[in-house]
Amino acid sequence: MAGLTSSTIGRKYAMALSAMFLLIFLVMHLSVNLLSVFGQDAYNNASQFMGYNPLIQFVMQPVLMFAVIFHFVMGFVLEIKNKKARPVGYNVNNGAANSTWMSRNMLISGAVILAFIFLHMYDFWLHEMNYKYVDGLPVEETRFWGDLHAKFADVWRVVLYVISFGLLGLHLAHGFQSSFQSVGARHPKYTPVVRAIGNWYSILIPLGFIFIAIFHYVTQ
Repeated sequence: MAGLTSSTIGRKYAMALSAMFLLIFLVMHLSVNLLSVFGQDAYNNASQFMGYNPLIQFVMQPVLMFAVIFHFVMGFVLEIKNKKARPVGYNVNNGAANSTWMSRNMLISGAVILAFIFLHMYDFWLHEMNYKYVDGLPVEETRFWGDLHAKFADVWRVVLYVISFGLLGLHLAHGFQSSFQSVGARHPKYTPVVRAIGNWYSILIPLGFIFIAIFHYVTQ
């Protein structure tokens, strides 16, 4: 890992790999949460399996946390390195003519998304850790849907989630394609396909999470 992050190219490559891992996780996370829309039993069963499966809890969950922290830390490091490499601004810099707003402000969107992740962990992960390991309460297979449903009783929380996932969509719109470019997956034949998939991904994934939040709010 130290060798991979010792150069700019290595850091970009490592960040791209962590991004791809998180892209896969978002699909899995959305798939499980969508079950809450179609039935309480399906969501409770899936959540109970994931919440008490040793492989998921003690292997995959730490790996996920490391990937999230690594991705955002590496983003900040790359931004600082880029600014140090070009300390003096250009006399004329029309950034909008050469890149999108999101590509120039990935650090800002990343910081906001990271803050949202902390809120999300407070809402669900910390609650789960307290339930299982602090209070030591017994397994209750039917509690998961109710816990999720109750979180979206307040409109301010729904609005916050909607805004956060909207910003995530903008972040993904640039990050999806950028991660493939960073690992050298660029070709005149395949790049348009990657771009199209990235565009759909950056729309459908956030919309899926937004739909879940609104669904639980309007069905209180």
